[in-house]
Amino acid sequence: MTTKTAWITGATSGFGAATVERFVAGGWRVIASGRRIERLQQLVNRHGAGQVHAAAFDMRDEAAMRAAIDTLPEGFAGIDLLVNNAGLALGTATAQQASLAQWKQMIDTNVTALVTLTHLLLPRLIERRGAIANISSISGSYPYRGGNVYGGTKAFVTQFSQNLRVDLHGSGVRVTSIEPGMAETEFTLVRTGGDQTASDQLYAGAHPITAADIADTLWWIANLPPHLDVTRLEIMPVSQSAAGLQVHRDA
Repeated sequence: MTTKTAWITGATSGFGAATVERFVAGGWRVIASGRRIERLQQLVNRHGAGQVHAAAFDMRDEAAMRAAIDTLPEGFAGIDLLVNNAGLALGTATAQQASLAQWKQMIDTNVTALVTLTHLLLPRLIERRGAIANISSISGSYPYRGGNVYGGTKAFVTQFSQNLRVDLHGSGVRVTSIEPGMAETEFTLVRTGGDQTASDQLYAGAHPITAADIADTLWWIANLPPHLDVTRLEIMPVSQSAAGLQVHRDA
C-alpha cells in the first residue's frame, strides 16, 4: 500500500501533537506544522525525517506558509489529509471589556489562516481524493459569557466545513467538522495568559476530553471507507452538557 500523508497544524501541543503520534504509529507520513521549531524538531528526532517533516512558521504569515508548501520534500508532497487544528482562544472578558487586539488575533489564526492553508492545499487534496478535518468547537453552537469572538470563529469553521463539502461534491474529498467540548490541553493556559490555577480549577473532577481522545477520533475518521463522510461530530465529556439560558430581571 502507498503510504499516506497528513498535514497537521498546531502540532507542537495538545490535539495536534497527539494526532502526530497517532498517525505516525499507524504508518502515515506527517507534515507537522507550528511556531515552536524546537518541539517540531523533537518529533522529527523521535520518528525520523522520513516519517515526520517539520514545517515551522506562524500560521498568520501567508508568505511563510506558501514557502513551506513549495519546499515540501518529494515524499511529503502528496497530501491525503489536512487536519486544521491550529487555533486559540484569548481572554475570558465580556465583549465590552475585551481586547480588540486579541479579537483580531483569534480571527487571523482561527479563520484567515485556516482558510488560506485549505485553499492552497485543495489542488493536492483533490488530486489524491483526500480529506479535510477542521477542528471547530461546541463554542460555535452554544454561546457562553466571554465566548464572543472565539465562539464566532468556531461557528465560522463549522459553517465553512459544510459549505466546503458542498463545493467539493463529486471530487471524492471528504470534509469533517469536529466540535469538541471541554478538553484538557494547553488551551486554558493560553486563554488565561498562563494561569495554571485557573486551568486546574476548570478541569478538576470533570474527567474532560484528552488530546489522545481527539487523536483517536481523527484516526477513525481518516480510515473510514472512502464512500463514507462524517460531516459533523460533536464530542463532549459525559460530565458536560449545554447550559440553560440566562435571564436578567429588573430589581
